Amino acid sequence: MPVLTVLAQETVQVSKFSEMFVEGLSLGTIYALLAVGFVIIFKATQVLNFAHGALAAMGAFLVAALANTVDIPGRWMPNAPDWLTWSLSVLIALIAMAVIGTALERVFLRPMVGEELFAVAIVTLGLDIVVRNVTNDFIGQFPRPMGDPFGVEILDLGFLRMAYTEVLQVVVALVTVAAITMFFRSRMGIAMRATAFDQEAARAQGISVGRVFSVSWGIGAVLAAIAGVFISMFPRRSAGVDQATAFFAFKAFPAIIIGGLDSVVGAIVGGLIVGFAESASSAYLTFDFLGVGFAGIVPYLLMLVVLIVRPYGLFGTEEIRRV
Repeated sequence: MPVLTVLAQETVQVSKFSEMFVEGLSLGTIYALLAVGFVIIFKATQVLNFAHGALAAMGAFLVAALANTVDIPGRWMPNAPDWLTWSLSVLIALIAMAVIGTALERVFLRPMVGEELFAVAIVTLGLDIVVRNVTNDFIGQFPRPMGDPFGVEILDLGFLRMAYTEVLQVVVALVTVAAITMFFRSRMGIAMRATAFDQEAARAQGISVGRVFSVSWGIGAVLAAIAGVFISMFPRRSAGVDQATAFFAFKAFPAIIIGGLDSVVGAIVGGLIVGFAESASSAYLTFDFLGVGFAGIVPYLLMLVVLIVRPYGLFGTEEIRRV
């Protein structure tokens, strides 16, 4: 009987660990996508984009609107499968977000070139308020379903259970990281790295710094939109995108601080650290004296520790300027 009891306890522990691992991986990939978007804009412009969460919510809303209201290509192809409708909706929404991100930089940020970084950061804060309120007006009081073909389906491997959306999320994150790695080896990627290192020297070498700024905002908006889509799907929010979606992005701040504001690798590592820390604390730190919701503050406690030990983050450079 004691042997059976021990085996039962081990089974429970393994199941609990697997659930914690899946939740940490799911959260970590979302935080990593958000953090990489933050870092790319910061590397190019030296400004932290406070409108990132609003762009994530706008991207998710566009997918929901295209999939359900506009119904592309369903209105022309009545028998189109759900996966095709949703995939086209995501693709069109990402293209639209790239254009929107570029336009926002050109209209609101480009005139601020040469101004104090604090003033530029305040402009992004104003953009957050404007974009978020406009998006919330379109969303309305009730969540907008994303129209994805996965629903609440679970992939059950016995020792591991993951939602199909989480599987897709991990795959998309890996593909995105690979694409960003290849991008930084391209001509524009090298120009962006040169601009991040020294804007004046890059300009002297004939690099269009303004174009680099626009591209960075376009990429940042696309990454925010991808994260916003996964934030608004099961198991994060099974009802769809709502007015609280924009605030989820701010949970990625500990990730970029831990990893380093100017490091893409640091953003990925920081996102995974924060995701697993939040998941592990939620699963195992369940003591009454810690209170309800303690897992939510664990990433910020980690951030404070890192700031004390390495103020520039695990992979950041010491010369980085903070706003």
